[in-house]
Amino acid sequence: MPQSLRRIALIVAVATAISKVAGLVRQQAIAAAFGVGAAYDAYNYAYVLPGFLLILLGGINGPFHSAMVSVLARRPREQGAHVLAAINTLVGAGLLVVTLILLVAADPLITLVGPGLDAERHAIAVVELRWMAPMALFAGLIGLGFGALNAADEFWLPSVSPLLSSVAVIAGLALLWWQLGSAITLPENALIGGVVLAASTTVGAVLQWLIQLPALARQGLHRFRLVWDWQDPGVREVLQVMGPATLSSGMLQINVFVSLFFASGIPAAAAGLGYANLLVQTPLGLISNALLVPLLPVYARLTAPGDRPELVARIRQGLMLSNASMLPLGALMAALAVPIVALIYERGAFDAGAATLVGQLLMAYGIGMPAYLARDVLVRVFYALGDGVTPFRWSLAGIGLNALFCWAFVGGPTPWGQQLLPVLYAGAAGLVLATVAVNLITCAGLLLALQVRLHGLPLLAWGRDSGLLLGAALLGAAAAWALATYVGWPTGLLGRLLQTGLSGSLGLLVYGLLAHRAGVPEAEQVVSQFSRRLPKLGRR
Repeated sequence: MPQSLRRIALIVAVATAISKVAGLVRQQAIAAAFGVGAAYDAYNYAYVLPGFLLILLGGINGPFHSAMVSVLARRPREQGAHVLAAINTLVGAGLLVVTLILLVAADPLITLVGPGLDAERHAIAVVELRWMAPMALFAGLIGLGFGALNAADEFWLPSVSPLLSSVAVIAGLALLWWQLGSAITLPENALIGGVVLAASTTVGAVLQWLIQLPALARQGLHRFRLVWDWQDPGVREVLQVMGPATLSSGMLQINVFVSLFFASGIPAAAAGLGYANLLVQTPLGLISNALLVPLLPVYARLTAPGDRPELVARIRQGLMLSNASMLPLGALMAALAVPIVALIYERGAFDAGAATLVGQLLMAYGIGMPAYLARDVLVRVFYALGDGVTPFRWSLAGIGLNALFCWAFVGGPTPWGQQLLPVLYAGAAGLVLATVAVNLITCAGLLLALQVRLHGLPLLAWGRDSGLLLGAALLGAAAAWALATYVGWPTGLLGRLLQTGLSGSLGLLVYGLLAHRAGVPEAEQVVSQFSRRLPKLGRR
């Protein structure tokens, strides 16, 4: 990899890590202030639509960002400034209409996303949605602006900008605490708490847009005027890329809608899902970037028929490295779920009952962690082979399967208040297990489709090695669970830190020893590299 690309990767990795740490601190502040109460539970429903737009349109690697990078990177700055101004005008006009719709139709929209919400949560969610409606407009402007900056070789600012959203929420909650003190946790203050949470979220989005303006001006890409020019070749090219990419990316977010739809009838489920999901996505996102970024160009260079054996070997490497990292991490998440949640969140309004609820959800998420990353590896292989249709079809099928499994795992509810499948009821954890089942089915389907595409894969050998890694991960998790459960740990923050740290370390040690003895090459490589680093760390 050239030095410039290594430097870019380092910049993006450091900025992303800083943003994720800030996101974790933000979530801890929310947990301390609201726990799994009405303010944050309602917020998760109010955030669905504006948050969907912020992630889809304003996110790094989202369709708006990708379209701007692909088009502006090939054009001089003067043309790029014109294209950006025109796209900002057209997209801004469209998203302004969306903002007005969110403001006017907030009540029926909340009913659509959360039909099972009680009257209090519904009312709070409606108010929160109206406060967050402007995020629809700023989401598009953020994605377009940061795409233009990346095309101009500015990477730090776009990658670190989510930090501002977290800082805005933390500052808003700090002001609320300054005004209310410990009364912030009282049920009668849920509405004002929800308003502050929603308003500070919107302020964070505005800050993400404002911070890019000086950088765009410095690059000669920003113009403070409306440009109605959809006939410009660059504008038309951006729109042609943006449309299909937005549709494809949006498919991934529909499953979030489905889960929240069924969660609305389960008290505190949406809040619990939000807390548990962050704990999973933080390490998953970091490991995913570390694994997929170096492998993607390798897959793309091995598409010729003569390179087929090497491609198969690299696919195995990607899947085995995914399993070698995700199997022990997922098993430890499941084994130490409640202590991990208590360590991260249990303070203020987030009590032991909330920790138990979120811990159960984290167990379910841990079971599915290997499938999340393996699916992403397989999808990237199809993209490298020039086949985006197969992953799209499986994503489409996954939406239907997810709706079916969610319905079944919450007991098969009917509009008349009856349950057709009460024996399958698993509460909020059932919604996570539904997603896990869909990801496992998708992985199996993509793997079989890839076997047909490449005229055979050594699936039995891969399955055997994955089974060995799974056995090692389960034994390591069992050791960690036993140590965490049967030792009398001190109370308080120090005791929780010792409990999770020492138990997790024991689990990883047992896994490392067993995986090394299992003879799986990728696991041996990971263990040997880690072992070589220990003496260096000791000498420091």
